Amino acid sequence: MSEQARNTFYSGLQEKLIGLREQGLFKPERVLASRQGAQVTSEDGRTLINMCANNYLGLSGQEWVAQASIDATERYGYGLSSVRFICGTQTVHKELERAISAFLGTEDTILYAAAFDANGGVFEPLFDENDAIISDALNHASIIDGIRLCKAARFRYAHNDMADLEKQLQAAADKRHKIIVTDGVFSMDGTIAQLDRIVALAEQYGALVMIDECHASGFMGKTGRGTHEHHDVVGKIDIITGTLGKALGGAMGGFTSGRKEVIETLRQKSRPYLFSNTLAPSIAGASLEVLKRLSGSTELRDRLHENTAYFRRRIEEIGFIIKPGTHPVVPVMLFEAPVAQKFAARMFELGVLLSGFFYPVVPMGQARVRVQLSAAHTREQLDQVLAAFEQAGKELGIIPTTTPSQN
Repeated sequence: MSEQARNTFYSGLQEKLIGLREQGLFKPERVLASRQGAQVTSEDGRTLINMCANNYLGLSGQEWVAQASIDATERYGYGLSSVRFICGTQTVHKELERAISAFLGTEDTILYAAAFDANGGVFEPLFDENDAIISDALNHASIIDGIRLCKAARFRYAHNDMADLEKQLQAAADKRHKIIVTDGVFSMDGTIAQLDRIVALAEQYGALVMIDECHASGFMGKTGRGTHEHHDVVGKIDIITGTLGKALGGAMGGFTSGRKEVIETLRQKSRPYLFSNTLAPSIAGASLEVLKRLSGSTELRDRLHENTAYFRRRIEEIGFIIKPGTHPVVPVMLFEAPVAQKFAARMFELGVLLSGFFYPVVPMGQARVRVQLSAAHTREQLDQVLAAFEQAGKELGIIPTTTPSQN
């Protein structure tokens, strides 16, 4: 490459980054100097109440989880320096796969280095140009990218719209195999997929069903098994993908779970599995301990849902607009990207860690801050956060200076 071409390349990137900043679309990173938790320390030494982590059950910073990771490291070592089918499978990996299967009510499970890999590697080995994938319009980027790697025909239905889903199933009637793919819970809106109705349509039109449970495993449903338990369709979902990096400990790692034939096919042909190093034994060991404890109690799940109900009620009383629902993801709608950025910055000054979300992460004009409740949050912390919301909202003209909470 000539020097002129090289300079053009880098100057073009600089211009794009400047443009992102000017449009209020640049995503800054907040650096923490502590372990993850309901309360964290920023790199400048300030203590913040953390309202933007996927730490739903509050396990990420727990000492017993860290100790389980240390114990696994001492027994199995730091890593495998290999992929699973060569010499990278240990007993802890097989134990974790069996534990996930038992937890979800499936036959078998395969582990991946990341949940993105689980979705990225599931479609191409299982479906080809004779088949059809019917996907919710707001599915996670990893699902979209995974579908792109597959030669199957692609159909998209309007978000959570069962009438449009049926139309797409009819449009795909001539295909050999059809699979409906949806997030169990949609992370930007907290919307819970209508799995009971999706399963009914799948049975009517002879389709398979796949769900991404990254924002559900561990706390959705009566015993935390997930969205399929929440909608009472356990045993009727063909493929479940999920993560170990949110409620189930908070490190990293993903999985795909389902029938043995599906999982064995993925072991033989799924490229992210075949060509990525094995999940670190420290993560596998800690995740295994998490599943053991969650299987014996719903205490954390119950506390999470209590915190969610309380926060959702109070934030609306203060005067903010939120997306309706019952999930611990609570989108507080601010609509414009610069407003979301300014609001998140002011909340940071007030001791609350939040992130603004805006295009292209969410549709244009739908900017927001996404609050994520945790079982680790105390009522006192939630009240402090709500007071900060009210102060920042009034200062920035987002809510009236007189609110119902003052009456």
